[in-house]
Amino acid sequence: MSARILLVDDDIELVEMLRDYLERDGFTVAAVHDGAAGAVTALAGGHDLVVLDVMMPGISGIQVLARIRAASAVPVLMLTARGDDADRITGLELGADDYVPKPCTPRELAARIRAILKRAVPAAVAAAPAIVVGTLTVWPAQRRAERAGKALSLTSTEFNLVEALARNAGRPVSKAELSQEALGRPLTRFDRSIDVHMSSIRQKLGTLADGRSCIQTVIRKGYQLIVEEGA
Repeated sequence: MSARILLVDDDIELVEMLRDYLERDGFTVAAVHDGAAGAVTALAGGHDLVVLDVMMPGISGIQVLARIRAASAVPVLMLTARGDDADRITGLELGADDYVPKPCTPRELAARIRAILKRAVPAAVAAAPAIVVGTLTVWPAQRRAERAGKALSLTSTEFNLVEALARNAGRPVSKAELSQEALGRPLTRFDRSIDVHMSSIRQKLGTLADGRSCIQTVIRKGYQLIVEEGA
């Protein structure tokens, strides 16, 4: 069954070009052209990933993303103006899985969609055992995690990052490695995506008994999940 993609963008000509390419590339594509309809359609379910433009009249893409994240963990790929770091960071903070700067080629968008979907539904984890690190438990097959018995509400990309850190608990993992594992793309210069995702994950995981964050920054080496002593 082909992956179902929802395009939300007010640029009708661009949407039709993207739809044509994605359908020829094997995706099933639906499209809406304003934010309000985008939020309603995304929350109705039935889509595997939402491609959401930031700049739309009326309800912006950022507002649509906030509505989606209030009730759904469906992967969201933001289309942002090239060089607009403010919208990019805001989108990531609100739970976007990744972004593509506009103008982008259909081929680049399709590659980024496949990367997110591949990590949202891994092919070889059906029998993967749970990963236990202190009070944190991660179930790769079910794509769920909990800490101290409390379920964690993670986006698809956040889950990928938590899983990668849990598999390497006690040692730092570079941002380059995390970008490949969680986003499916090389880390680019000045890219703050991993940092923003980590900030959100830290809040969701909470702190250790001594008040430290569960995830420590290791200068020039990356991020490290701390193994709780005595856990």
